[in-house]
Amino acid sequence: MSSHADDPALDTLLLPFSNGALAWPQSGALFLRARDGGALRNQALPNLVCEQSFRPEADALQRAGFTLVSTEHAAQTYALVLLLPPRQRDEARALMTRAVAMTAPGGRVLACAGNNEGARSSEADLGALAGEITTLTKNKCRAFWTGPLHGAHDIELAKQWRNFDAVQPIADGRFMSRPGVFAWDRIDPASALLARHLPSALTGRAADLGAGFGYLSAELLTRCPGITALDAYEAEARALDLARINLAGFEARVTLTYRWHDVTTGLPQTYDVIVTNPPFHTGTREDRPDIGRRFITAAAAALRPGGRLLLVANRHLPYESVLNASFGSVRTLAQEHGFKIIEAIRAGYAPRSIR
Repeated sequence: MSSHADDPALDTLLLPFSNGALAWPQSGALFLRARDGGALRNQALPNLVCEQSFRPEADALQRAGFTLVSTEHAAQTYALVLLLPPRQRDEARALMTRAVAMTAPGGRVLACAGNNEGARSSEADLGALAGEITTLTKNKCRAFWTGPLHGAHDIELAKQWRNFDAVQPIADGRFMSRPGVFAWDRIDPASALLARHLPSALTGRAADLGAGFGYLSAELLTRCPGITALDAYEAEARALDLARINLAGFEARVTLTYRWHDVTTGLPQTYDVIVTNPPFHTGTREDRPDIGRRFITAAAAALRPGGRLLLVANRHLPYESVLNASFGSVRTLAQEHGFKIIEAIRAGYAPRSIR
């Protein structure tokens, strides 16, 4: 799922070092929300460490030979902290606050965003938090960096923003969520539609592909008492941590496994039931139906003979050809409000009817 052959934001982020505007600190730097790309590989960046919670990006960085660290290293500080701010503004503000807090005395924070991805807002936010900002524009992006820092310029603002992405209750307290994860502050209507069409007689070992904060998994376990084990697959570690919280109440009844995993690479287990609301875009707003198709082929390979895939998707997404090629039986259970619910059965033998 990770592909950055053309990554103008990353190119622009590192431009100040190639054009001499900034000097790379020999003591090293921390790169928050790092991602691999030619700009990262094509210049010497000694002692760079990267943090990335999205599994495809983390895997790409590791394959390229970069050192990854977890959020548990928060006590350490760096002469330079780089970041690519996420699109969700509360999440981005909290991340900037953490970047400033992790900057050693006299160090800098450097960020970059696309002009159509909130670059001006991000620049203004970093300036409000850290003081005077220097800006470079290129590739339809804005790179912006602080002067030498000795803590936050606005301490009260830093206190306020620090918890902007905190875990909090949603859906009348039924789930815990946080800014930045998919449909973070509501129940996604497509997932809710799929939940209403889950057959109560589903049994056996199940998987939820792209589990998010755990809504579909919770609905499956609530509506289908015959499910004996469930694996929640999620590429975003921040969302998977929420699923652990939200599904904890089912652990006495079923075996639960939480897998930080890129589903498009295939699944390591086999299943009787798979449910999914597959993603159809990554960092851009453009449709990426290839991701959903790869979810479908991964599900087909992992289902046991007679196993069922229950999928929800936007009605316009072209999944039918790969479904028909991968499964013995495919039917549409419902079409409502621009979504479609599809049931696909793995060939092998004819299971008893489930209604």
